[in-house]
Amino acid sequence: MKEREERSGVILAIGVFKLVKALLLVAAGLGALKLLHGDAAQMGEQILEKIPVAPGRQFVERTVGRIGLLDEKQLHGLAFGTFAYAAVFLVEGVGLLMRKTWAEWLTVIVTASFIPLEVVHAVRHASAGSIAGIAVNVAIVVYLVVRRLRHRKHGGA
Repeated sequence: MKEREERSGVILAIGVFKLVKALLLVAAGLGALKLLHGDAAQMGEQILEKIPVAPGRQFVERTVGRIGLLDEKQLHGLAFGTFAYAAVFLVEGVGLLMRKTWAEWLTVIVTASFIPLEVVHAVRHASAGSIAGIAVNVAIVVYLVVRRLRHRKHGGA
């Protein structure tokens, strides 16, 4: 019984992780929409002023520089993409919290499909964060696949 509760706790943790990612993407999408109605460079400067020397500051500086170069159509695309991706994470997270088998498989498929892109990005822009992100996603996929295979082997018990 304890083992089943531990496995259930892992599923719940993955679900919460997916929901947090969804919230962050919604915030990013809202930020992109806000940039449509303001000066991206000015907003970027304001963000950088609020971030003193920090581990993520270089990433923020690069991102602000790139966002400042986007036109209105690209910002709309960025907002749409982040909202769409957030919706997928939201479905995964809620499904996992509800302990739905389909959500486990959806999470496996979606998460595994992005690992090659994450690896390419990590090769080009190696960082501890990108390597950790890949490791977490691989662990999630492996855990869920092994869980489903064990479940099938034991006749769904």
